[in-house]
Amino acid sequence: MNVYDAARMTDMLAPLGYAPTGDAAEADLVVLNTCHIREKAAEKVFSDLGRLRLIKDERSKNGKRTVVAVAGCVAQAQGEKLIERAPVVDVVVGPQVYHRLPEMLARIERQAGRAIDTSFPEIPKFDYLPAPTTAGPSAFLSIQEGCDKFCAYCVVPYTRGAEYSRPVADIVSEARGLVDQGAREITLLGQNVNAYHGEDEGGRASSLGRLLERLAAIDGLERLRYTTSHPRDVDDSLVEAHRDIPALMPLVHLPVQSGSDRMLSAMNRGHTRAEYLATIDRLRSARDDMAFASDFIVGHPGETEEDFQDTLSLVDAVGFVHSYAFKFSPRPGTPAAALPDSVTAEEKSDRLSRLLKHLAAVQSEQNHRMIGRVVPVLLDRPGRQDGQLLGRSPWMQPVHLRAPDARMGDMITVRITAAGPLSLSGTPFTAPDIEALRHSA
Repeated sequence: MNVYDAARMTDMLAPLGYAPTGDAAEADLVVLNTCHIREKAAEKVFSDLGRLRLIKDERSKNGKRTVVAVAGCVAQAQGEKLIERAPVVDVVVGPQVYHRLPEMLARIERQAGRAIDTSFPEIPKFDYLPAPTTAGPSAFLSIQEGCDKFCAYCVVPYTRGAEYSRPVADIVSEARGLVDQGAREITLLGQNVNAYHGEDEGGRASSLGRLLERLAAIDGLERLRYTTSHPRDVDDSLVEAHRDIPALMPLVHLPVQSGSDRMLSAMNRGHTRAEYLATIDRLRSARDDMAFASDFIVGHPGETEEDFQDTLSLVDAVGFVHSYAFKFSPRPGTPAAALPDSVTAEEKSDRLSRLLKHLAAVQSEQNHRMIGRVVPVLLDRPGRQDGQLLGRSPWMQPVHLRAPDARMGDMITVRITAAGPLSLSGTPFTAPDIEALRHSA
């Protein structure tokens, strides 16, 4: 979501004469687009601001002005306190109003001083978004923002606001524009993307499944993905979309956070372990090559070793192809932040280490099962070695290969020849290979 938001901010600033630079020491404007979901991410903002203060002071000595803006969820959560803690900041703009950034910059240019806006406007920011100006083979498209779930540990409802879904027509139009610019794969974004309920052209609420049907009909769009989902919002239309839409990739990022019913209740997740596994089974029944990714939190207040063991066993039960895991980070204003932190720092670190090791082993096992398979790979970036290309399998695994006749954006057939803990390697599967395979069958 922040990558998408940053791209739109770049597009909005272009008419003012701004263009991106890779060197902050050259920048007349620096925008830190921030995340507040974990303490480490939030504190990194202030480390970066410390470095920017030195750059700003040095440029000032040479008669050059540097404007420093903080956007996103840290800006929303901190507001004026952010400037009190880091006076280097000139602009504080929340995630719902970053479309106002150009006018905020114009205001401080005219009047000096600082500009702060962390409001939640009645008219959603999407109504002000410029059309994307660039797209690679893979592109992001934001369709939904906010969350109404209020998980006990999560700050998103307080920094991103209530759930809002863009109209179907706006999304389809933006998707067509991305495809016209060369995108062959689009990932739909939302804090709770499968809670999507945008209005269609007939004034009815559309589900994510129905939206995916519309997008799959766009000529030239070969792959569709979406993230991040909530287990409670996997409805029948989404399951049917995985069954019926070839362009919809067979990977679902479905955060569970814990495998313990006791902890799921404490986290206010609104589902049980059995219900989560039943959702996995529903999706697998729709498509037999379905795979899953997830998010986990260890050390949530009240978590015991038994609860943690339930999480490890859930990893084995599902066999996630990749996942993210973090230590519990109390976020100000959330219910969990007020609970006694009964898990010591040492226990949190130990459990996180064990969980990451377990997830890595399961992921490595899933990767090794790919050896010998023939899969379509969308090439989207150069590899680290000369002549090497990097693409993604349908299950989002990075695939390294050498294909002298291929270029970025090509979809090529690849035989997987090797697997590492995080990625795959392969060779192009040529037309003679396909013919030989057909005869052998």
